[in-house]
Amino acid sequence: MSLVWEKLSLGDAALHCLGVGDPEEKIKATCDVAQLWKAGCLRAGSTNGDLPDTPGRPLRPPLVAPRELPRRKLTSAVGRAALIHAITHIEFNAINLAWDAVCRFNHLPKAFYDDWVQVALEEAYHFCLLQEHLHSLGYAYGDFPAHDGLWEMAQKTTHDPLVRMALVPRVLEARGLDVTPGMMERLRQAGDLRATFILEIILRDEVGHVAVGSHWFRYLCRLRKLDSERTFRHLINGYFKGETRGPLYREARLQAGFSEAELTILEEN
Repeated sequence: MSLVWEKLSLGDAALHCLGVGDPEEKIKATCDVAQLWKAGCLRAGSTNGDLPDTPGRPLRPPLVAPRELPRRKLTSAVGRAALIHAITHIEFNAINLAWDAVCRFNHLPKAFYDDWVQVALEEAYHFCLLQEHLHSLGYAYGDFPAHDGLWEMAQKTTHDPLVRMALVPRVLEARGLDVTPGMMERLRQAGDLRATFILEIILRDEVGHVAVGSHWFRYLCRLRKLDSERTFRHLINGYFKGETRGPLYREARLQAGFSEAELTILEEN
């Protein structure tokens, strides 16, 4: 482990992780920084560097609009690989989102940074599990096109951690709570039990990640003397009008810190 890390603030170290493009190097940097932060070897503090408009990422996969992604059936090997690849891409983006939160939003309690460092570490673990499974299917990350919806919303929420917490973990990432059980069942029926096991791990951890977003969204609402449910409705209407309907995994969302009123907001939007 390089001693250079220990001369950096957490914000500088997070910015480095965010900027690394090679997936293997990003995973290693993420694990190193998380270990050093937990051991108290990194000093607290923000970064003096410029935050990028786009994170470090490999040249592949090619990024296309969601409607341009080919539809493939899970009854085929390539269809199953394409689905695993799509989830792998989400997890890679989630590593970047966690590090962006750490280095972008300053002057928050230490627990905020503890939480998002841990999220980055767990997302890196998910990426490794999925990438290993992709390799066992004869494919690699980058072999299929992907879209950039998660990062596009990150760009729209750079101005305010309250808005970021409300809309990225609690809307876009929380959608994974709703759709993962169905994907698990389809993969189980297709005979891919390894993928089903990996998604069980991801679903368990993602409940916690969404709960982190819920906690800090409510913290920031209290700090600004805002009603959290009214604020959530306002943000949903402003950014996702007519786009959040769909079956919700209510039990998982309640565990992740949603109120019944917030679930109604999502269902009625």
